[in-house]
Amino acid sequence: MVAASQLRAGMAIRFEGQLYKVLAADYHPGQGKMGGATHARLRNLSSGTLWEHGFRSDLKLEDLPVEKQSMEYLYADGEEHYFMNPDSFEQLAVPAALIGRQAGLLQAGMRVTVELVEDRPVSVVFPDVLECRVRETAPPVHAQQDSTWKAAVLENGVEIMVPQFIKSGDLIRLDTANLKYMERARTK
Repeated sequence: MVAASQLRAGMAIRFEGQLYKVLAADYHPGQGKMGGATHARLRNLSSGTLWEHGFRSDLKLEDLPVEKQSMEYLYADGEEHYFMNPDSFEQLAVPAALIGRQAGLLQAGMRVTVELVEDRPVSVVFPDVLECRVRETAPPVHAQQDSTWKAAVLENGVEIMVPQFIKSGDLIRLDTANLKYMERARTK
């Protein structure tokens, strides 16, 4: 059991018979005789819906262990993405809805961390930064303005916005959490 005031992002809890993953939690201490409160953003692990809820800080919640496994991405089949444990060769299907927008970044052979609660996948953790090659974009424009952006399609099919000086074939660094261009990758 864990007090609501100790909730942190990444934890898994059971509340009113439902399993939730904590996406964000903010503790607000009370003043005087008023107790504090924790405002949490939760994802229901059964339905995938998001829920924002305020908990009394002294409320006890059942915390569940989150197991993290390094797995290798194999392929996608409809709405399922398949991963393999490289040690035991066990395969695991993860619904695309659990992965979210980053599903387009997955490539065969890519190693990612899959989080499991009660032997059920709850999320896929990507590295913070990925290097990707630009497959298609408008020709580069070398202008005075540095604040203008243009659309670009990466080799994995993901479409992002890049600065005007980027051209097709360039290697860029991508912020995976927000799917945003960071910088041009350094080539050796």
